[in-house]
Amino acid sequence: MAADPSPVDGLAWAERRGLGALAEKMGMRLVEFSVERSVATIPVAGNTQPVGLLHGGAYVVLGESLGSMAANLYAGAGRLAVGVDINATHTRSATSGIVTGVCTPIHLGRTMTVHEIVVTDDQGRRCSTIRITNLIREESVSSSSGRAAR
Repeated sequence: MAADPSPVDGLAWAERRGLGALAEKMGMRLVEFSVERSVATIPVAGNTQPVGLLHGGAYVVLGESLGSMAANLYAGAGRLAVGVDINATHTRSATSGIVTGVCTPIHLGRTMTVHEIVVTDDQGRRCSTIRITNLIREESVSSSSGRAAR
């Protein structure tokens, strides 16, 4: 179980923390956020390859953002989840509208989490399946920089 067992409003926590500059540039929007299920969207427009398809890396950024944030919410105060492995299988191309990523845990352990993120298009068709593994460790502060060690 998470280090901090107190109930947390996951969406409020994620909105306070922020999704990061890349996710913001991509137009990512959180819809739902908890340890059990997290949902976000990105527009296809502005995130395409030269031929007009949603870039495969955009699917991965959506998946990594959801999976890593969910792992950090699960980890709790004083702990940090960092990605150690990610893979994606793209099965359909999105060319317009928005895509939606739904993140659910496969494994929530003391030191490791595994999440699956299913990305669908506006018609609910699966476009990509992403799996991310995060290592959970105690958060430490570097004495030289004052920033959390990674």
